[in-house]
Amino acid sequence: MSAAGPSAGGEEVGTIGIAVPVPAPYDAELTRWRSDFGDPLADRIPPHVTLLPPTVLPLAELDVVRAHLRAVAAAAQPFPMHLRGTATFRPVSPVVFVQVARGISECELLEAAVRGGPLHRELAFPYHPHVTVAHDVDEASLDRAERTLRDWEATFTVTGFCLYEHGEDGVWRPREEFTFPLAPGG
Repeated sequence: MSAAGPSAGGEEVGTIGIAVPVPAPYDAELTRWRSDFGDPLADRIPPHVTLLPPTVLPLAELDVVRAHLRAVAAAAQPFPMHLRGTATFRPVSPVVFVQVARGISECELLEAAVRGGPLHRELAFPYHPHVTVAHDVDEASLDRAERTLRDWEATFTVTGFCLYEHGEDGVWRPREEFTFPLAPGG
């Protein structure tokens, strides 16, 4: 994990996030759209459904966090996810996103489990699973994103989640995947 540098206490820290990645071919398509809408983070943040927002973590705690994430994954099962249509967090936040139409409750349960134990933290906003497609762009671009993708949809099976690291270059990279055991009879 590339370190963000030492904390005020002198220990090495990094920034992580936990998310359900959007698989191919949908990931490339959503990245292209996000870029087309003028979002400067399009090539820095892979399409995903967040389970744990950016979190600064002492690197010495990474093994404990990995053990926690393995336990969370071991207790979960694959589930269908259907992404469909757009919505926005405006006026609170300049974000347009693709909605999770199916898989909401499973994401909520995963998010609660991930954000427990060594990753316990309070959130600034209530958890709302979604895939961002435009963020911090002008109003016209947000409007265009909301209109353009209002009929967009994708369906896939979620088989796990990923630990991402925020590199010193500002790019979020997958660091480790945590796969669910197969469903009974699967």
